Amino acid sequence: MRSSTTSGPNPAGEKQFVIGRFPGFAATSWIFLLYLYIPIFLLIIFSFNASHSATIWHGFSLEWYLKAFGNDDVQRAAVNSLIVAFIATVVATVVAVFAALILARGGRFRGRGLSYGILMLPMTMPEIVTAVATLSFFTAIKLDIGLGRVVIAHTVFCIPFAFLPIRARLQGMDTTLEQAAQDLYANEWQTFRYVTLPLLMPGIISGAMLSFIISIDDFIITLMVAPAGSTTLPLYIYGMVRMGVTPEVNALSTVMLAISLVFVSTSYLIGRKKQAGTANQ
Repeated sequence: MRSSTTSGPNPAGEKQFVIGRFPGFAATSWIFLLYLYIPIFLLIIFSFNASHSATIWHGFSLEWYLKAFGNDDVQRAAVNSLIVAFIATVVATVVAVFAALILARGGRFRGRGLSYGILMLPMTMPEIVTAVATLSFFTAIKLDIGLGRVVIAHTVFCIPFAFLPIRARLQGMDTTLEQAAQDLYANEWQTFRYVTLPLLMPGIISGAMLSFIISIDDFIITLMVAPAGSTTLPLYIYGMVRMGVTPEVNALSTVMLAISLVFVSTSYLIGRKKQAGTANQ
């Protein structure tokens, strides 16, 4: 008897709705994709433009990349961005690991739902609201620690982004190995250090990479809380754009885009490897 792989009525007798069969769906999808990505492709292309014009092509050149990398102000802004992103990523990831362990493995306790809601608040609120609230708080307590203000603001904002991949990994983990370690007289710290943490590492790496991308690309919060002399790369690019779009702006934007793509791709590959490893178990 030959089996059929074509879609048909489900066991309940209802026809399945396939959105791809909707008239004009493919064409509409392509239009939206082109609308979203053509400006990005143009930005990358014109970052190699030999002319001072950002819209008229005059030939291929690396002049604007060399000029951007040789600019002392760009270098200082890039260093500030890396410092903020690195510290915020490390602190946010550590906090997210402990938060995930408490909320996913801590059982039911009073205030568990409230704790989760507060933890996710920076992600659910509009970023401008978070930025204004953070600025108001820093002003009220008269906190003036230079770049540290940006670090604190980014850390709080990045925690939920680091938390979600870690919690997802923790909830999908099999506890058999942890139970086996405890059966072999391993204490809680040894079980966490040698069993739980290695199994959790793909989620930790994904969360850390996501936090790094969020921090290094952030503009709104940084604009609100950064004091004078604490310019990051997004703020510097914004200042350049206000004076007109040039190929140097395109070059810096392309570099930031490349950094984000590298981290997103790495996080995706780690997730694929994790899924493959889980399927093979």
